[in-house]
Amino acid sequence: MSARAQRIADQIQREIATLIQLEVNDPRVGMVSVTGVDVSNDLAHAKILFTVLNTHPGDEGLVSDTLTDPGALDQLEIDENLKALRKASGFLRTLLAKRLRLRSTPKLQFIYDSSVQRGQRLSDLIDDALAADRKLQDG
Repeated sequence: MSARAQRIADQIQREIATLIQLEVNDPRVGMVSVTGVDVSNDLAHAKILFTVLNTHPGDEGLVSDTLTDPGALDQLEIDENLKALRKASGFLRTLLAKRLRLRSTPKLQFIYDSSVQRGQRLSDLIDDALAADRKLQDG
């Protein structure tokens, strides 16, 4: 990515994060964090990477009573956020065009960024391995 494309991607990331928070009124959109933006070289397309923060703390009872997989509620929430953001992409593009001084505004494509989940899973595995190692040394 060129330096100009990187600057535009950074600006789009800041503006989209603000617009989602302030302008999108869809109840399906929860606590969304924009983790990155990749802009094509011709600035025609922008892939917006996002993650969903847990908006249902303390729903363990709901998960155990209604779903067989504890991660199913999270996946359901992710899917609903993704649908809502994809539906609002034209609206967000229009608002973005008013804020950015570009000849043409890139088409927005929302993609869920699972790297945060993978990082947390790896961190948990490392913590488990360290705890098991300490247990073997003590015991």
